[in-house]
Amino acid sequence: MSNVAVVGAQWGDEGKGKVVDWLSERADMVVRYQGGHNAGHTLVVGDKTYKLSLLPSGVVRGKKSLIGNGVVVDPWALLDEIDRIATQGVTITPEVLRLADNASLILPIHRNLDQAREVAAGPARIGTTGRGIGPAYEDKVARRAIRVCDLAEPDTLPAKVERLLAHHNPLRRGLGSDELTAEEVMAPLQELAPRLLPYAAPVWRDLDAARRAGKRILFEGAQGTMLDVDHGTYPFVTSSNTLAGQAAVGSGIGPGAIQYVLGITKAYTTRVGSGPFPTELEDAIGQRLGERGREFGTVTGRARRCGWFDAVMVRQAVKVGGIDGIALTKLDVLDGFDELKICTGYRLDGDTLDHFPAGMGAQARVEPIYETIPGWQESTQGARSWADLPAAAVKYVRRLEELIEAPVALLSTSPQRDDTILVHDPFAD
Repeated sequence: MSNVAVVGAQWGDEGKGKVVDWLSERADMVVRYQGGHNAGHTLVVGDKTYKLSLLPSGVVRGKKSLIGNGVVVDPWALLDEIDRIATQGVTITPEVLRLADNASLILPIHRNLDQAREVAAGPARIGTTGRGIGPAYEDKVARRAIRVCDLAEPDTLPAKVERLLAHHNPLRRGLGSDELTAEEVMAPLQELAPRLLPYAAPVWRDLDAARRAGKRILFEGAQGTMLDVDHGTYPFVTSSNTLAGQAAVGSGIGPGAIQYVLGITKAYTTRVGSGPFPTELEDAIGQRLGERGREFGTVTGRARRCGWFDAVMVRQAVKVGGIDGIALTKLDVLDGFDELKICTGYRLDGDTLDHFPAGMGAQARVEPIYETIPGWQESTQGARSWADLPAAAVKYVRRLEELIEAPVALLSTSPQRDDTILVHDPFAD
């Protein structure tokens, strides 16, 4: 039996929520290992829709769920999410949910800085969700973060808050905001601590115990490979590493414990916010993809930019992320197209490229080279076997496999969790 890491292979929003939910039925434990509440996962289970941001998808099924040290946690958002999901009949207790005691916190001061910076940047803004994720990671790396465990140490917390404010108050002055006192920062934290701390634990111990007992562990990533702070379309990226390598560091387990990496990719391409997008369609086809795919961000509600499948980008994600197999989602959105296009390379200043360049200027200038193949008129929605798919749809999937140099392990044909074609069980390796 394998432990499986699930990562996005595009710019996020690939449908990880459904896939992780589908896999969680086979898992004993689900772990979030990076990102923050800027990552939205939508789960459709029967007639209920669950929208999660911080909670691992396994909580819906009552599976042991961990939030790892690689996640930056807005404690108010987490507690609100626990309350909200309780109204849908899912009770979250410390027996179900464990929060890494060494995870860094997102405070209101981070959210304020994030939003003020975006406003000040004007047209050069990155397109963040404005939820404080970037500034919280900055403080973590600079060793001035407030962590979950600090809430249990009222004697040391004031000095840590003072150190944090020594950095933030000058920034606030420069951006035209009032300075904060240590008491203004600490009082809300002290108020929520009694409710948050029961979830706090050294989650690396839970993981070690599960591994030793032969349990199946599912590592749940957020965002996507091309939003990785090192390997993505920098600077239009998130503030963390989104590749499967982060699953080990961000949860507290050795890399050898992850035996299979499943990359999630749509049958077309989408992106939220600013940044390069070579295959973007700013025409009726792009609008049709957005409408049929219901392409609006789970967290922000922003409309996603849409375009044809970019095999160059996904192949690169496969290589840098060590992806073993792909879960291809939203195939049904392509139903009814007479023809489909796949990006197989780029043109840049007269040259042909087989990879996405690292430079910001080069990324903005690349032009897609397309291969056109026939579409299909039949419906693939709800298909649960290869036999249910039109021949042209099968041909499209097989061509994608060739171009990205990775097999399709799962195929999703609707938001419903059971509308999934299993080609290879990632947990079986």
